Amino acid sequence: MEQSQYRLEMKHISKRFGGVQALNDVSLQIEPGEIHALIGENGAGKSTLMKILSGAYKRDSGTIHIDGREVTINNPKDAKDLGAAIIYQEFMLAPDLTVAENIYIDQLSSGKTLINWKELNTKTKEQLTKLGFDDISPMAKVGSLSVAYQQVVEICKNLTRNAKILVLDEPTAVLTFAEIQKLFGILRKLRDAGVSIIYISHRLEEIFELSDHITVLKDGTFVDRVETSSINKEKLVTMMVGREMSQMFPPRNAKIGEEVLRVEHLNAGKMVQDISFHVRSGEILGFSGLVGAGRTETMKAIFGAAKKESGEIYYFGEKTDFKDASDSIKKGFGMLPENRKEEGLVLTQSIRSNSTFTILNNKIAPKQVINHKKEKEYVRNLLASMSTKYKDTEDNANSLSGGNQQKVALAKWLAAECKCLVFDEPTRGVDVGAKTEIYKIMNDLAEKGVAIIMISSEMTEIIGMCDRAIVMRQGRISGEFSRAELAEDNLIKSAMGV
Repeated sequence: MEQSQYRLEMKHISKRFGGVQALNDVSLQIEPGEIHALIGENGAGKSTLMKILSGAYKRDSGTIHIDGREVTINNPKDAKDLGAAIIYQEFMLAPDLTVAENIYIDQLSSGKTLINWKELNTKTKEQLTKLGFDDISPMAKVGSLSVAYQQVVEICKNLTRNAKILVLDEPTAVLTFAEIQKLFGILRKLRDAGVSIIYISHRLEEIFELSDHITVLKDGTFVDRVETSSINKEKLVTMMVGREMSQMFPPRNAKIGEEVLRVEHLNAGKMVQDISFHVRSGEILGFSGLVGAGRTETMKAIFGAAKKESGEIYYFGEKTDFKDASDSIKKGFGMLPENRKEEGLVLTQSIRSNSTFTILNNKIAPKQVINHKKEKEYVRNLLASMSTKYKDTEDNANSLSGGNQQKVALAKWLAAECKCLVFDEPTRGVDVGAKTEIYKIMNDLAEKGVAIIMISSEMTEIIGMCDRAIVMRQGRISGEFSRAELAEDNLIKSAMGV
């Protein structure tokens, strides 16, 4: 293929941060009007490469070509002028401004002293209608919109700036199944209109459904560029992790024993209506359903992080109420939250202190004095048991990759030696290698007799890991399936009320 037939070429890009070689001789080729998946484990260099394209970082060496012409990108304005736009997981929107104001924020008055609001709102409506979202009002405050609609506004904003290269970083992490399908519809429309889309995701199902080509990075180096139709999941995973992964889900030999937790007729607001279930020692019980079905709300009401209105909770046969998180910890009931950055970790504190929050009173400082030497040794052993990659226990938690942050968030619950543990979306936003390690930790806990409840939006994960699964829909239980009945069509039908 002629060089000029590529919309974007990044050739032999290298970038170093201090002693860390983040990218080493990486190349990327994107055709006009294609959806190109960029994949690799956390820390593979995907974000660094895209930040070089966006002008947020400067490359140490290598060249960038757009439509066959070598270009210089020193800052985000250069990237924008060349038609390259990145939509990050955290949107760049002003929540108190309207949809129209956000979309046209840098061209509001078009050089005139007065803003023509009628024209602005009409133009916005046209853009939204083009994408198939004429139900979004140009005059609505962005902060009042759902995450999915905010994402549409972000895409719209970049298209009005004539973006011809659009990068989406984990765009479906917080979307429901129906919203994901709508997003895919938008992306296909944009591809057909000639926009080149770079799609970063850890969800392999999406990559196979959506992309035309795939580029794989590993440890800051280029592995391969392949046509999506020419490869299967197993081969792709092997390329990403550099080792055979014939089994994503490690075998488990847990013996299912006595009942640990029983919940009867739990009610807590609109999202938790008449919920009853039980889980036994050594069992992994899945909670499936669409985002917003009420799974997290149910577990927070049990854990004591949200108020329950009525219903009974029995823990090892005794009627109980977990008043709050510290009461739950005392009783040996833990919950790894879905949002590790806001609820699972204190990012600006050390890896050490994040790992021992739950046990300071009894193991580390029984006499109210922390033995730091003992604490450090304890944390090193704990993190080694989970194959956690970090430099020093005194480094802040935000210095870690997503998968390693998740392991530190989990460490404090392992330290607390809980008898029942809720894992809420435990592998969201972590790479394939880290996923398998987290599954192994869960299996090891089950084999030690811990009762595990796993909330997951990935059906392959529910099918691969669970002994039983409960499906929730609109705040109620809509189905329960034994291991033999766990199949994608059963879970989807139950989740969608079919």
